[in-house]
Amino acid sequence: MARIGGVNLPARKRVVVGLTYIFGIGRHTSEQILSALEISQDRRVNDLSDDEILKIREHIDQNYTTEGDLRREVSMNIKRLTDLGCYRGLRHRKRLPVRGQRTHTNARTRRGRAVAIAGKKK
Repeated sequence: MARIGGVNLPARKRVVVGLTYIFGIGRHTSEQILSALEISQDRRVNDLSDDEILKIREHIDQNYTTEGDLRREVSMNIKRLTDLGCYRGLRHRKRLPVRGQRTHTNARTRRGRAVAIAGKKK
C-alpha cells in the first residue's frame, strides 16, 4: 500500500484516481502530476515501484499544498474574513451560503434541518 502525504492510497484503484484521495489533489491535478513524471494513468497503485512512489511524493511536496497545510490555510482565510467583519465573513459567521446563492428555498445543507414554525395555521 502506497502512503503519500499521510494518506494511504487504495491499492486496487488506478493511480490517477488513487491520488485524488489526498486533500487538495483532484482529478486534473493528478493527471498533471502523472504526465510530468511520465507515469501511465492506467497503472494500478499496487503496480507502482517504490522509486515511482518516491518520485510522486517528492513532486507533490515540492509543487502542491496538500492535507494539513491546505486545511490550515483555508481555515485561516475564513478566520481572517470573519475577523474583518466583511460581508463574506458575516455569512460564514451566520453559517449561511457565502457565494450569493438564494436562501428563501434550498440551502438546506448549509442552514441545517428545516424547523417547523409552531402555531402557524391558515
